[in-house]
Amino acid sequence: MPTLSRRDFVATSLSAAALSLGRPAFANDYPSRPIRLVVPYAPGGGSDVVGRLVAQKLTESSGWNVIVDNKAGASAMIGTDAVAKSAADGYTLLIADAAHATNAAVQPRLPFDSTKDFAPLTLIGSSPQLLVAHPSLPANSLKELLALPREQVRQYGVGTPGQGSAPHLLYELLKLKTGMELVHVPYKGGALALTDAIGGQVPMVINSVPACMPHIEAKRLKVLAIASTARDPKLPQVQTFAESAPGIVGSVWYGLMVPAKTPADVQQRLNAALAKVLDLPEVKARLADAFIDPMPRGSQAFAKHLNDEIARWQAVVKQTGFTLNS
Repeated sequence: MPTLSRRDFVATSLSAAALSLGRPAFANDYPSRPIRLVVPYAPGGGSDVVGRLVAQKLTESSGWNVIVDNKAGASAMIGTDAVAKSAADGYTLLIADAAHATNAAVQPRLPFDSTKDFAPLTLIGSSPQLLVAHPSLPANSLKELLALPREQVRQYGVGTPGQGSAPHLLYELLKLKTGMELVHVPYKGGALALTDAIGGQVPMVINSVPACMPHIEAKRLKVLAIASTARDPKLPQVQTFAESAPGIVGSVWYGLMVPAKTPADVQQRLNAALAKVLDLPEVKARLADAFIDPMPRGSQAFAKHLNDEIARWQAVVKQTGFTLNS
């Protein structure tokens, strides 16, 4: 029977220990500490609403400790970059939205690669964008706004979640197709823009339905148009953008990502937990109430959607002649 010398035994033991240290057993003990879900906007916007719902239900259904971390600024780039540079261990998640694609289309020097630096987990849903206004605005629809004297309309501001965001590009499309010019006011997230609209500091805002609906229901804001393909049955009195400017459709989607090199077994465990959360009746109801429609699940569907969205917004940038100074 072969025997090992004491020296060989020690060397073999050390090598095995080194290998075990270099290859953590993620699948067995994950998660063993709190998980941080980064929302790259200030509290109160659509991504924050969705992110907090997912974090809450992950905590309740899986017993994990999921903490929301708002890192706002630079059209979601600050929070997104923080996730890209985080340890790829499954303890940092990103709630990504349409800005993940628009930034790739409009920003010449991103500090991260929107596709290569992230692993997509799953899409959560999508919601049409709204053009909302302070009740004092002398127009109750996009059609009425376009009928006002151009000199008057040119003085009005429109707030968006940031420079180069999907709502900003939607405004650029509207300007291209109708000739209507407004003063673009970029914010560090949609919630801040909505707060100023409620206070009368900015007359109009383009943002997602989940962020706008509480203020619409409370009559703090009114809806001028919805960027869906047809009128929504839940807002039948609200015209679409396309009724005044054919071809304008815009939605904000939401999904979850992790840093690119996150171990496959951790991604699988996260996706299984997320699927369980998204199938909960109360989550489906909350998303439906917020006008968030289901989207295809899984990493492959998310990756395809992201590539399609980047190409779509690149085409919009080319069509409108958009620059970051627009």
